[in-house]
Parts: sequence; C-alpha cells; structure tokens
Amino acid sequence: MREITTKRIIEMKGKEKITMVTAYDYPSGLIADKAGIDIIFVGDSLGMVVYGDENTLNVTMDQMVYHTRAVAKAVKRGLVLADMPFMSYEISVEEGMKNAARLVQAGADAVKIEGGYDHKKLVKKLVRSGIPVMGHTGLTPQRYLRLGGYHITGETEEEIEEIIRDAKALEKAGAFAVVLEFVLSDVAKLVTEEVKIPTIGIGSGPYCDGQVLVWHDLLGFYEHAPPFVKKYADLRSIIQLALENYKEEVKDGRFPSGQYYWEFLDKDDFEKKKKRAMERLSQEESEK
Repeated sequence: MREITTKRIIEMKGKEKITMVTAYDYPSGLIADKAGIDIIFVGDSLGMVVYGDENTLNVTMDQMVYHTRAVAKAVKRGLVLADMPFMSYEISVEEGMKNAARLVQAGADAVKIEGGYDHKKLVKKLVRSGIPVMGHTGLTPQRYLRLGGYHITGETEEEIEEIIRDAKALEKAGAFAVVLEFVLSDVAKLVTEEVKIPTIGIGSGPYCDGQVLVWHDLLGFYEHAPPFVKKYADLRSIIQLALENYKEEVKDGRFPSGQYYWEFLDKDDFEKKKKRAMERLSQEESEK
C-alpha cells in the first residue's frame, strides 16, 4: 500500500493543504511522486492535453486503463486517483462498478466521478465494495454541452444549492473528497465549511482544503491555458529550444562529438576483424 491513503487525505482537512496534480504516463507519475504530491491524478483531461481533442468526451475506458497502469507503476508514495470517463458510469450502477474495478485493477487507489447527487447510489455501492471515490461538482467538463461551455459556476441561488447538494450527497454516500471546479471562491468556502470531507479546488480560490492543476498547464507545455492556471515553468520554450539546438548540431556535424561515441583503440585489430567478417559474408553470398 502507498504511503498516502484516502484515510490520510481525510485527516488532512483543516490541518494541512492537499496537493493534487494530473499525470498520464510513467515519467510524469515518477516526477510528481518524487516531488511529494499527495494525489497523482490520471485525469480524462488527457483527451485534450495528450490526444489533442477539443474536449474530454472522446476518452475511452481502454485509454484510462492504459494510462492508469503506466502511472501506477511509477508512484510509490502518493495516492493514485483515476478518472471515470464519459459514459463509463452513467448507464447503470453495474456498468459503473465494472469500469471502476478495471481502473483499480490497473493500479488506481481510488476513482473520481463527475457529479454528485445524481450518482450517490453508485458512490455508495463502490465504497461498500472497497473502491474509494472522489466526487466532482461545479464545472463538470463531461457535461459542458449541457452547461453551454466552460464557465464559472455558483453565481445563482440555484447553482449554489446544486453544488452544496452534490457535496453533501457525496459525503453521505461515503466519498472521501470532492473536487470543486471553477466555482466562485465564496461558494467554495461555504461548501468547504458545510462538509466534513476535503474539498479540492481548481479555479475555485484559496479556501478549499487542497488544489489540483493539470500537468501540462502548470508546466507551460502549451501557449494557452485556463485563466485560473499559474504557470510554474515554461517547458514549451525550453523543450523547443533544446530540439532546435539538437537539430542544428546534427545538421552541422557537431553531434555526436567524441564523448558520445566509442571506436576501436587498436586500428590493426579492427582491420583484421573487419577483413574476416567481410570474407565470411562474401562466402555466404556466393553460396546462395
């Protein structure tokens, strides 16, 4: 069992801020874990930042299982959380149970489900079956068509009520935490105070119990990122410059230089071995 468990995450509420970041392969999982991130999240955001889709709706269970397995191999300390993709749990509780099990068998310690109140039965059954669940309310990207795009939530009384209802339903069903995405900070603060489970914010202000960002966004892989993202690095420029330098050195014949290849120190020995090898090859050709 990894050092960070769902029990540990719950205990951190009100005592220590929770860190969460996405990872989609072995190297990203390895680096995130070495950095001491608490929750390493295989998010369906991979559809956009890894596969280049416009949204997350095309992500499949097979893709999620594949990426979860790669990340899980790398992570020794943090809690590995895997997303349930679009239509992997909405059809029926049984379908949701089966797909959640696939993610756990691939190495996930817990699964995340978008939505709250509507999926309380599934959450309850998963938890009773031994699969920890994190919920997700506010802006739910899998429902962006219904929501009319990606925009901040919690501005109306109805939205405030829905967000609180979702969080409380998740808590009652046994979820160990809930993501609040792109929620007005006042509302996120209210929700955090109203539930005993941790809230993980993304674009929802400082009052949540923890924060999550997408790997490619915070590291600056792309020129554009959501408005709530702080870029902690500009890896796009660094990587591009490195590739340009590599290209130029290859074109100019500067790479590889002497320290990057090996050759025979005894040239006479090489000539003898070359001669015998070529003679054998010539004989083989003549016998065909």
